[in-house]
Amino acid sequence: MRTAVDFSPLYRSAVGFDRLVGLLDSAARADATPGWPPYNIERLAGADAETGDSYRIEVAVAGFRPDQLNIEVKENVLTVAGKKDGDEAHRTFLHRGLAERSFERRFQLADHIRVTSADLANGLLSIQLHLEVPEAKKAKTIAINTAFDTPAALEAAE
Repeated sequence: MRTAVDFSPLYRSAVGFDRLVGLLDSAARADATPGWPPYNIERLAGADAETGDSYRIEVAVAGFRPDQLNIEVKENVLTVAGKKDGDEAHRTFLHRGLAERSFERRFQLADHIRVTSADLANGLLSIQLHLEVPEAKKAKTIAINTAFDTPAALEAAE
């Protein structure tokens, strides 16, 4: 059994890290969430393999139709939900091994992660994500000027 972690000392000594502490707290609580439906999170290889800019989340949703699934992104939280209809009243199961129950699974996204597409094939819901860093946040190379680069310095040197 895990004990709860108290993050309150971090609030006393760190300013502006409220979101990070909140993420740590929610990650500590995530162990108590049910493990259904199973999922994979994958960093995609290929053109973006060097930078690690593309990701895929695959969720096993066997038995769900596209109209029973909902994908929503709000405030850096990706929510995948499946809602089963009540159409099973006329079915009699001798063995029920497929867990076709409603679910909601949440994924915390980093800043600037954008969901680009979602596909459903062979019982897997595949959600493509891409990191898009704005130009203002990218590293810039600054040119270094010397005293001899200015016209006045060139005239003084002659």
